[in-house]
Amino acid sequence: MTRGDPRAVVHEFLSAQRSAATRFLAALVRVPSDNPPGDCAPHAARAGLLLEGFGFAVERHPVPEAQVRANGMASCVNLVVRERFGDGPTIACNAHGDVVPPGEGWSADPYGAQVRDGRMFGRGVAVSKSDFATYAFALLALKAVAAAGAKLGGAVELHFTYDEEVGGAIGPAWLLAQNLSRPDYAISAGFAYGVTIAHNGALHLEVEVRGKSGHAAEPAKGVDALEAANAVLSDLYALRRSYASIRSRTPGITSPTLVVGLIEGGINTNVVPDKVVFRLDRRIIPEEDPEQVEQTLMQALKESAARWPGVTLSVRRILLAMPFVPIAGQEKLVAAIERNAREVLGEAIGTRGVPLYTDARHYSAAGIPTVLYGAGPRTLEEANGHRADENLVLDDLHKATEVVALSLLDLLTGRA
Repeated sequence: MTRGDPRAVVHEFLSAQRSAATRFLAALVRVPSDNPPGDCAPHAARAGLLLEGFGFAVERHPVPEAQVRANGMASCVNLVVRERFGDGPTIACNAHGDVVPPGEGWSADPYGAQVRDGRMFGRGVAVSKSDFATYAFALLALKAVAAAGAKLGGAVELHFTYDEEVGGAIGPAWLLAQNLSRPDYAISAGFAYGVTIAHNGALHLEVEVRGKSGHAAEPAKGVDALEAANAVLSDLYALRRSYASIRSRTPGITSPTLVVGLIEGGINTNVVPDKVVFRLDRRIIPEEDPEQVEQTLMQALKESAARWPGVTLSVRRILLAMPFVPIAGQEKLVAAIERNAREVLGEAIGTRGVPLYTDARHYSAAGIPTVLYGAGPRTLEEANGHRADENLVLDDLHKATEVVALSLLDLLTGRA
């Protein structure tokens, strides 16, 4: 590596490493890490070895089995890489290696990492195994800058975790709770054409409607839990329609949403069903009070079921993910990324909110200024995130890596 302007060193280094970054991402996609079932330790083992091959010292932090099981997973090992360049701020870069199961409808092997027309296809290639590569190669570029003689102040940590798809409680939240890291800033996995500064929270509830079984020949002698559940669901959908009048002030976020995503119940075709269980997802916009949302929704469920004699209803919280909202200090990350994205992408990018929820909220809740930025297109839909044929334009990976590397350089040299 030639000695010279640090920004030129970053560009030269990353231009030479494009094939290596692509191979690294492909190797990660080829190791399944579906969650559920959440047996993610094998992926962490593979990622750890690959990172060590780049010369990083990799810390492996296995989560105790009891906590893993309570989180609905089979295994979880969080990876941490730390590189200190001198006195100054510590910036954590977090991406998750667990993915949703691939489902049906793929035109390519979801674990094949096939490249067609400049795009790599595979489950997790965009969300968010790509940012293992983004952040790892950005850090390698900083090491090249330091080796070329530039003086950097501060540290960069890589936090590669494995439970984002089920809430992040034993990933970033666990690392912070165990005092394994306390960064000054954090960048979480995102997409290249916008800086995400806010996102929705989510409430997941499991609702159980109980009646009394009976013979189908004498249905009046039972209490039909399915009939009651149908009415409760109708009331929920009416409530959902009312959410359209609640509008967020955050660009990119519109209104609260509610989806019933899972339902099961009944005993047999010729038996009055005695129990129906369903799970719902209520997205919480940044302006809402999550506790009030939960109380209001539970009250609506109970009032709906109370109209059915002989029916009992119970509700269990599965997840309450707080919204991610801007905090002081975030503007430094935004300014650095926007400035460097304009240079690398050749266009201005702005800030936005997104209607999903991510691990970024755990850092922000701990008082750490955080944004989402990484490799990918303008929208989740363009990447087929969580759908068949998830894909990533490899040029977006390489450009985002340079944006992140230059932004970290600014933060570690005081330019930000």
